[in-house]
Amino acid sequence: MFGTYFYHERIRKSVALFGSLFNNLYVLRKDSSGAVINQMKVPLSYGPKQKFLERISQVPSLTDNQNVSIKLPRMSFEIIGINYDATRQLQKNNNFTQASSSINSRNRFNAFVPYTISFQLSIYAKNQDDALQVVEQIFPYFSPQYSVTIKPITAYPDLKEDVPILLTGVSFTDDYEGSQEQRRTIIYTLDFDMKANFYGPITSQAVVRKVDANIYQIDNGLNDSDVALETISITPNPTSVIGLADSDFGFTETITYFGDSA
Repeated sequence: MFGTYFYHERIRKSVALFGSLFNNLYVLRKDSSGAVINQMKVPLSYGPKQKFLERISQVPSLTDNQNVSIKLPRMSFEIIGINYDATRQLQKNNNFTQASSSINSRNRFNAFVPYTISFQLSIYAKNQDDALQVVEQIFPYFSPQYSVTIKPITAYPDLKEDVPILLTGVSFTDDYEGSQEQRRTIIYTLDFDMKANFYGPITSQAVVRKVDANIYQIDNGLNDSDVALETISITPNPTSVIGLADSDFGFTETITYFGDSA
């Protein structure tokens, strides 16, 4: 039933888009006079939260046994859910067309299917001020929605859509249990919903380049048959027109008469 291969990289692009929002955050360290003594870019990577917590508390490297803690602050994010969003569904018979490489056909794809991709962003720090610096660089942009314009289908750079990203929740934990020697880990967890649209395969559709209208005189022939009077043919001028919405072209009308009615 399905059988037609297509891949618009929609989920992959969503992950890249979400990560690009948070890949340029910094933490500043200041002395008692307020002068900046250190500036650090907060690393960001994709991965499960539990993986990073394990790396923080144990050996950070997967290839050696060096007992060196992972450097904080840092951030990670992951997809935690993908759900259909019925509130944004358009009529399923809607479709979009784009010019193809041939003047006799156009490419067509149906209306998108809406889904909500849920992301979770985790911020890890060893002191409260570092974590708050990162958090306060994020909050002002979400009220609670932030929109980014993307090109969902690479083959059609003129097609653009706005992608809303909503901040839906914030939670905070301070892992400071056990002995005084145990390392403290402050974790802020931010939940986001991205409104993503999925497109189906792109198909080819023929362009109508000639229309014939046959005109008859009803019940005027033998045995009350219809008599053909004329045929009107309409063709575009020039015939090589592509047929874009902003094209400037005319039409040629040809009338063929079949003589007087009987």
